[in-house]
Amino acid sequence: MDSPVFSAGLELREAGDGSRRLRGRFPYGTLAVIDAGGNGRRPRKERFASRAFRFAVDDPDREIHLLIGHSFDRPLASRKAGTLTFTDSEDALTFEAILTREIQRTTWGQDFLAAYAAGLITGLSPGFRVAPPEAVPRPEETTDEDPRDGNALIRTIFAAILFEFSLVTRPAYPETEADLRAFNPAPAAQHPMAEIMRRWRL
Repeated sequence: MDSPVFSAGLELREAGDGSRRLRGRFPYGTLAVIDAGGNGRRPRKERFASRAFRFAVDDPDREIHLLIGHSFDRPLASRKAGTLTFTDSEDALTFEAILTREIQRTTWGQDFLAAYAAGLITGLSPGFRVAPPEAVPRPEETTDEDPRDGNALIRTIFAAILFEFSLVTRPAYPETEADLRAFNPAPAAQHPMAEIMRRWRL
């Protein structure tokens, strides 16, 4: 499973029932630097085509989690729990999460609220797997950057299976304003999907 980080424009507000509502926006078509290159390696950049996550988002029975730092041990909301909803459009995937009073009382919930209040949580990072080519004719492609802009390899993802969004501290995609490529391999390794969790790096 891949995990790039994007700035996400997070907005947290209180609700009358003691819960809090968290909104975030993940942009399509924005380039993120995944590897700056060097030592003989070309830089690598990544972007998601419009509605790249539609396979999972359009399936109401598919579970998607909102996590802290890609750790399934630190969940904040989920679709099957009824606390995470999505609105997909041509330019961005927007989510709204309900942080229940029970989640706010957990240690990780309190850690998130403190970090958010301090301005330390600034991005979103999707945990995903590129759709297999036998299921989708062209799930992704890699092209050369325009020489006028640089010499990077650019990966464009057209179809990705989304498992989770994570709240992180350093966005690769400025427009998300809620950074998410901060991948935490130790907690993830404990999850059953650890074998397919990977990043686009050589």
